[in-house]
Amino acid sequence: MHFRDSLTEAVLAANLVASWGQHVQDLSGVNWTLSSPAINFTVPASLPSQAHLDLLQAGVIEDPYHGLNEINLRWIADANWIYTSDPVTGLLNEYESAWLVFEGLDTFATVTFCGHYVASTNNQFRQYAFDVSSILRVCIGDPVINIDFASAPQTVNAIAEDPSSEEWPVEFQSQFPNRWFMRKEQSDFGWDWGPAFAPAGPWKPASIVQLENSGDIHVLNTDLDIYRQGNINYLPPDQDQPWVINASIDYIGLLLSHISLSIDVRGIGSGEVLTTQFSSDVTVTGTSVTGTIVLHELSPKLWWPSGLGDQNLYNVTITVYAGIDQIAHVTKRTGFRTIFLNQRNITESQLAQGIAPGANWHFEINGREFYAKGSNLIPVDAFWPRVTNEKMSRLFDAVVAGNQNMLRVWSSGAYLHDFIYDLADERGILLWSEFQFSDALYPVDEEFLENVAKEVVYNVRRVNHHPSLALWAGGNEIESLMLPLTEAADPSGFPKYLAEYERLYISLILPLVYQNTRSISYSPSSTTEGYLDVNLSAPLPMTERYKNLEPGSYFGDTDYYNYNTNVSFDYSLYPVGRFANEFGFHSMPSLQTWQQALDPEDLHFNSSAVMLRNHHYPSAGFGSYHNSSLGMGEMTLGVERYYPIPEKPDSVANFSAWCHATQLFQAEFYKSQIQFYRRGSGMPERQLGSLYWQLEDIWQASTWAGIEYDGRWKVMHYVSRDIYQPIIVSPFWNYTTSDLEVYVTSDLWDSAKGTVNLTWLTLSGHPIADNAGTPTTLPFTVGAINTTIVYNTNIRDLNFPDPRDAILIISVSGQGHLPNSEDITSFAHENYFTPAFPKDLAIVDPQIELSYDTQTKVFTVEAKAGVSLYTWLDYPAGLVGYFEQNAFTLVPGQKKHIRFVVQENHSNSEWQRDVTVRSLWDQTVRD
Repeated sequence: MHFRDSLTEAVLAANLVASWGQHVQDLSGVNWTLSSPAINFTVPASLPSQAHLDLLQAGVIEDPYHGLNEINLRWIADANWIYTSDPVTGLLNEYESAWLVFEGLDTFATVTFCGHYVASTNNQFRQYAFDVSSILRVCIGDPVINIDFASAPQTVNAIAEDPSSEEWPVEFQSQFPNRWFMRKEQSDFGWDWGPAFAPAGPWKPASIVQLENSGDIHVLNTDLDIYRQGNINYLPPDQDQPWVINASIDYIGLLLSHISLSIDVRGIGSGEVLTTQFSSDVTVTGTSVTGTIVLHELSPKLWWPSGLGDQNLYNVTITVYAGIDQIAHVTKRTGFRTIFLNQRNITESQLAQGIAPGANWHFEINGREFYAKGSNLIPVDAFWPRVTNEKMSRLFDAVVAGNQNMLRVWSSGAYLHDFIYDLADERGILLWSEFQFSDALYPVDEEFLENVAKEVVYNVRRVNHHPSLALWAGGNEIESLMLPLTEAADPSGFPKYLAEYERLYISLILPLVYQNTRSISYSPSSTTEGYLDVNLSAPLPMTERYKNLEPGSYFGDTDYYNYNTNVSFDYSLYPVGRFANEFGFHSMPSLQTWQQALDPEDLHFNSSAVMLRNHHYPSAGFGSYHNSSLGMGEMTLGVERYYPIPEKPDSVANFSAWCHATQLFQAEFYKSQIQFYRRGSGMPERQLGSLYWQLEDIWQASTWAGIEYDGRWKVMHYVSRDIYQPIIVSPFWNYTTSDLEVYVTSDLWDSAKGTVNLTWLTLSGHPIADNAGTPTTLPFTVGAINTTIVYNTNIRDLNFPDPRDAILIISVSGQGHLPNSEDITSFAHENYFTPAFPKDLAIVDPQIELSYDTQTKVFTVEAKAGVSLYTWLDYPAGLVGYFEQNAFTLVPGQKKHIRFVVQENHSNSEWQRDVTVRSLWDQTVRD
């Protein structure tokens, strides 16, 4: 359950830090207790931890995720909590200085040491180092540490009531009021996909550092910046220039004179030395020491995202010397790559290729355009101390298996731990990262800005060495949502609010990013129209485009949410832009996941527990109830308008069928959009990325996730995995005009050739005469990161007796080169089209047979009597993993041989017997 057990060792292994003349006492090895007037007794506690977790471990509360405990346990967030250590033994008697170092305190904390006040904190996202030398010298006996955490909801409410605090019109500043006054995870106050626990506690490791002598130092943080010589953040790097390594360490202690710094670069695994150099220019500023080397005539192997090449990694060791004495060294695992967000104007060359005017908005890796395929990452748990390396490994394995190469790390959660970036480095997952501001306007008083500045600098420097880091964005939906809402609600006050937005995200944060990294681009907001100009010497260093748009031109990235299910599959309504960074629709989790959190009597569609865990359309205020019926109604209408309505006599089976049906609708809606956006790579908009909302769940509830809380894949993750393959074939049906187009889309870096096969069948699996007037085979050639139309017709012109009894099976096979590979690879993809929505189809019982071979460990699925739509293999509770194929179409006589990848197994050894199979037919049939 606790942070130290699963994560700290992984962090230390990946990021080695050593210094001389120091003694470090890890405070996770000390016994702690938790107390509060709210419980009037103490319980054992841990560090790192949070109050909810320690109360759960002590048996004071039950699982916070169970039932309606999100509501029942609000008293915890409203109370103050005190963490008290046992006397800390084993400290040095002789030392020059002593420091309390906290990697993270959540959030409003007062620290005392040996009965003396040390400091108060108000930022969850900062590292704190407090000099306690004088206190320790007068301390009688071994010191005791107290950390008093004030209630975050009570504290921000008090801040809001202060007459000096800024006020905003309630029309646009109403979601979870007052959260914007705190530098704490904003979704701790609840979000439309997650609970409102507002936890408190020492959520990251802590230590006591004693330095033995004057001149000894302890490394707190490291900024390792790798870039091409001459690189400027907002301009494309010159790939012919040599690599530069800029190394900077932040320390406590006192640096003496004659400081030098060396940088050693070695290959991971082989230990081969790429270079060892002393920096010719070492600077010491404040509490940082910095040095730079240039890798002239050296060509390290490049790091590439998943699917685009290998994830080559190196260990870079920074050693600091005072004279001839080593006083510190740090080893960071890193990679050599350039990553650039291109927002530059469309060039004459691009116009000549048929790309519409405007500005680019896409990523380039090592100088190459690529199609970004992925999703949005939200906090993986409401309580970060129980996020383990194992859980994140399973999740990131699912990302790679899902053919994704990028995740947008949404704000406002928390800045990811280094071990999570380490996993992304290994797996080739680019992490578009954001500062923790979302869907609100924030204060811009000097105290708030100073606090934010320290947060930004610390986190930029901390994670900058990770090759998976792709972008820094100022916040979520500030430009695209909050500014328009502000202007509509208060037109006369809008210039003031716009100036405050620019002061925070452009005048403050942008220079701080650029001062601490030359390798990473910055965007002030997640969804944006881009910028008109960048002038780093100006008071406002970036001039954003805002509404300065031109008809026929495209700028920036898009998001899209439309809960009117009447038009869900009308792709003429989908936004046309350069990049899609958010889009989605919510669905229910599986029965197995609901059973983890609900009592049996609550397992029906509109039970109080199910509805109150649906946070779509939240009301204002921490602890408020939600208008859950609207969210439930949207899912219900999505099913009823397009799918057979589940009707089973057993209430639990019916609940399960409804949950599954909402997942079918969600998956098809995402598939429709992903196909549309990917097709845009070959359209005038030159669309080069789609990141759907959202990757995973924070708890067991109806959300936009494709992966449930325990790691079980929803239908959507299987479908997105399929449609994110390198080469796909996609039908586009305008159901109002009956026009049908078939496209082949590729994200390869070279052209590919192959064949598209078109086969019309009845739903009983019989061929339709003359293939309904459609050609059976069509050749295609598709360009690099491009699309091509291979067939178009009007359904009314085709020859089949009944559109409700017809299906077009579309398959593509071809050959091409994977990026960074000289080998020719074969590609295949299968899709389908029905000229009626699923609820109107004349489906028949496909009579699916499922078998399992204990020798090969392969499941075999076969449809005996009809076309099996949405063929779905399901596995029992107590198991986490995924099938290599799922949610597929099966025609009679076709067999699919499918393996199951086990990620975690708490079930019995014969779980294979409990694997089941169903199809769309089973949604309509009574048990």
